[in-house]
Amino acid sequence: MKENVVKDKSFKLAIRIVKLFQYLQTEKKEFVLSKQLLRSGTAVGALVREAEHAESKADFVHKMAIAQKECNESLYWLELLFATEYLEKSEFESISNDATENLKLITTIIKTTKLNINH
Repeated sequence: MKENVVKDKSFKLAIRIVKLFQYLQTEKKEFVLSKQLLRSGTAVGALVREAEHAESKADFVHKMAIAQKECNESLYWLELLFATEYLEKSEFESISNDATENLKLITTIIKTTKLNINH
């Protein structure tokens, strides 16, 4: 079966988000921002999975666009956690790079699919 890079990367991001959530809750006693991050960060992979079985190309683009928004929201929560000193710079940069990579990949997939729909 063909490798699905976005599916793999979004799943690995979700794992990192879950582990970060656990760390923030147990070690930093942070319960509000971490919950928001958990929701948006795990939604990315779930939406990518949902897009696999889209009913049409337009439906696929729609689901991927929602994944894109959730990924961007995750970056917001990560930036806020860093700015409020819940995350060290190295922790933030590592997971932020993963989220940014996912965002760029999803954005490219959306653009490519839209081009293919119009041709």
